[in-house]
Amino acid sequence: MRIALEVWRQRSPEAPGQFVRYETTEASPDMSLLELLDVVNEGLVQKGEEPIAFDSDCREGICGTCGFMVNGLAHGPLQGAAACQVYLRNFRDGETLWIEPFRAKAFPLLKDLVINRSALDRIIAAGGYVTVNTGNAPEANTSTIHKDDAEQAMDAAACIACGACIAACPNASAALFTGAKITHLGKLPQGQPEQGRRALRMVRAAAAEGFGHCTFAGECETACPKSIPLQVITQMNHDYLAARLSGEGHVQPRHIEPGTPKRRR
Repeated sequence: MRIALEVWRQRSPEAPGQFVRYETTEASPDMSLLELLDVVNEGLVQKGEEPIAFDSDCREGICGTCGFMVNGLAHGPLQGAAACQVYLRNFRDGETLWIEPFRAKAFPLLKDLVINRSALDRIIAAGGYVTVNTGNAPEANTSTIHKDDAEQAMDAAACIACGACIAACPNASAALFTGAKITHLGKLPQGQPEQGRRALRMVRAAAAEGFGHCTFAGECETACPKSIPLQVITQMNHDYLAARLSGEGHVQPRHIEPGTPKRRR
């Protein structure tokens, strides 16, 4: 299978960048996009050239580390899948793929396809956790949780913080990400005591990081590899407004400065 790549190459944040064309005839329909980049990089290393820098880890669509634009689409044309889960059988033989990094003001580029997504960690550090002492895990049947609430919490908790929603949004909004983190905690009893403060702090932290406002374009839901629904944004807005109207609006955001050790998700 022959595939041509137009890859964004940029040596550093300050250096100018450009698309560079690479062609390979060693591609297989069973290769993922990341494996295709591996093949291209092997050829570049053999020629003594700088390999393409890109992020990857589990390569199973779980960790959220990989992510870039493919022909203008976050993670590529396959819905409900991360870039590592998109295989070349989804493209035509001889097709040219345009690959570039996720672009947003809050996602500064580091090198080639690698961006700094620590802004998402700082949003979580602002309130995406439970501080109440929940004790040991109770027996499942002792806590009554409505089935719809449990399912919504599980759906929202599937977020892998890849940033595709932000890259796809015309406003570079982090509303789907922030809403997912707020919803998956607020729908369960352990997270409800801090529900209002959590929404205030996380929404304000997202604004402080430079993410745009949500206008419900819906591109985020389409690009999300976990198909997280727009309802989490509605839940976030509900929690935020309820907290403001209840008098919790004085709560100051816990904005974490860059360089601060990150809290594990």
